Amino acid sequence: MTSLEKHLDERDLARSLRADVRDGLTATPKRLPPKWFYDARGSRLFEDITRLPEYYPTRTERLILTENAAEIARITDAKTLVELGSGSSEKTRLLLDAMLSRGTLGSFVPLDVSESALVEAVQSLGVAYPGLSISGVVGDLTRHLRHLPDGDNRVVAFLGGTIGNLVPEERTAFLTDLHAALHPGEWLLVGADQVKDPGTLVPAYDDAAGVTAEFNKNVLHVINRELRADFDPLAFEHAAVWDPDREWIEMRLRSVRDQTVQIKDLNLTVPFAAGEEMRTEVSAKFRRDGLTAELAASGFALRHWWTDPQGWFGVALAQAVQI
Repeated sequence: MTSLEKHLDERDLARSLRADVRDGLTATPKRLPPKWFYDARGSRLFEDITRLPEYYPTRTERLILTENAAEIARITDAKTLVELGSGSSEKTRLLLDAMLSRGTLGSFVPLDVSESALVEAVQSLGVAYPGLSISGVVGDLTRHLRHLPDGDNRVVAFLGGTIGNLVPEERTAFLTDLHAALHPGEWLLVGADQVKDPGTLVPAYDDAAGVTAEFNKNVLHVINRELRADFDPLAFEHAAVWDPDREWIEMRLRSVRDQTVQIKDLNLTVPFAAGEEMRTEVSAKFRRDGLTAELAASGFALRHWWTDPQGWFGVALAQAVQI
């Protein structure tokens, strides 16, 4: 049985895009949130990125889940699995298989901002798991956690290192909202990329084939199409920079010349100086102690921690506690 619940529609997305672009391109320094990478083209490009030799997070997290999904199922005895930012839900099948084998799982709730990606995932999973109740939620994980279906013994999976795309104050707000949506004793499974040598980190966001550069510039194509702007993607170059103080990667678009961009639907003129950079994504990297402290501050107690032999990526299982 499959169903879809919508808390975002095209008008909501249009308003959000307009607000983000106006706020971000009039800020100093300029910035855009990474969620606008992901139209159909951007989603395909990201799938290409996950298969690149430089991009270790996806395959490393998949290895950890492959080795530990059965233990996660045993520890949690989950009746409902919720996935935030589900996309294609590919890695989640490892958890679904383990939890169904355990015999406790009855429902799966994927949440994603992209209705098209969610519909595709729900339909595909409905065929693969005909006995499972699958209820897709079209929503923004920073705004709609309160709309997650209530249940008994839920596990919320937030995988892919996506938690690192939230800056610290956003992570605090997200974890606090998620804790409020869960009952004490319910679970959060979070994938977190770990701090490591910049020689490994930076190429993961600046691959030799230039796929990440195209993905980064896709936000310009989205704004051109949706807001009638005249960004020239060739007038910007991709940059990935490691910030050792904040311990995060910043993806930026750097203007190659002095230029002015018109965004007709916002009646906005945006000047760029040659060499000026606009931040398009933050990807924070974590240390176990730091993540444990962040979770605890929002009411989650770390119960288990799994990593790969190189210690490149961590998967944390935390439990909501009474605060």
